[in-house]
Amino acid sequence: MSTTTGSEPPTDSPAAVPAPTSRVAVAVYCVIAYGLAWLVCLPLWLGDGLSSPLFFPISIAMMLTPTVASLVVVRFVERRPIVRTLGLRPPDAGRTALWLGIALASVLVVVVLGLASSALLGTFRFDIGGMSAFRELLTTQLGATGRTPDDLGMPLRVLWALQLVNVAVASVINTLPALGEEIGWRGYLFPRLRDLLGPVPAVLVSGVIWGLWHAPLILLGYNYPGDPVLGTFAMCVPTIGLGALLAWVSQRGGSVWPAALGHGTFNAAVGSFLVMFGDADFDVDMLGGTVMGWGGWPVWVLVVAAILVVKGLRPYDGRGRSPAAPVVPLRPPPPPDIIA
Repeated sequence: MSTTTGSEPPTDSPAAVPAPTSRVAVAVYCVIAYGLAWLVCLPLWLGDGLSSPLFFPISIAMMLTPTVASLVVVRFVERRPIVRTLGLRPPDAGRTALWLGIALASVLVVVVLGLASSALLGTFRFDIGGMSAFRELLTTQLGATGRTPDDLGMPLRVLWALQLVNVAVASVINTLPALGEEIGWRGYLFPRLRDLLGPVPAVLVSGVIWGLWHAPLILLGYNYPGDPVLGTFAMCVPTIGLGALLAWVSQRGGSVWPAALGHGTFNAAVGSFLVMFGDADFDVDMLGGTVMGWGGWPVWVLVVAAILVVKGLRPYDGRGRSPAAPVVPLRPPPPPDIIA
């Protein structure tokens, strides 16, 4: 018969071991994340939609709903330690810096490849030499103040190159709101689905869940104004592809921070590169052009395939188990004492 002293439970007691991954916990997470997203966006639906002055703060608040859902589930449903379970503590400075750099660079490359793929399929047209789309946007913005690009006293090519700095800065700034999503999607949902279903289904299922979560804004015309209903479902393709890439950098990087930077970089680069590399005389439909449309889908297929081939979704365990890795399953309790 085992005995213990003090107020702490014995080490082999069920109360001392985190609960195993549960389909119920994942379902609760999804219900909370979706429910809060729709609740937060309700003022837009009852008001002026995307033209509402509340759009920006509401969109930021919506990005926090996956974090709220994950905190509730981890704390009250699974009863696990929050920081370790959600991958909030980086393993070490060197590895974190490496994977932050990989996240930033890989997302930028993917966005450019998405434009190239779209150009090959006829849904986008480059004009890097003339910079016509960039020139047109700059002229429009300065025109509102009564100025022209020539009044800036700087060659247009230099102004164009400085946009790369703006993208890098915006990527870092975007990391904080993006973290609101990544704590939920890559810190909680993906590791759980990988434990339950395996890596390939986890990529697909988490990507679809993430994509449809955007419905409260997309159905109002966000991202795909030409066809919001079709756009709601089309969104699932880039979220599957980007989700796989962000899962790769978070799992191998040992925390959600590389995923947050990658997510922030994606948000900064898609619109900026469309203007920097585009032709002003070519109208881009987001359902067709860029990595957001079907013109960029081949790039996402290659991204997911490459990550799966190199088994890039395994959690980092260089110093014990990664913070973003699955928790050891529940051990069976010791057999009961038999009193003769």
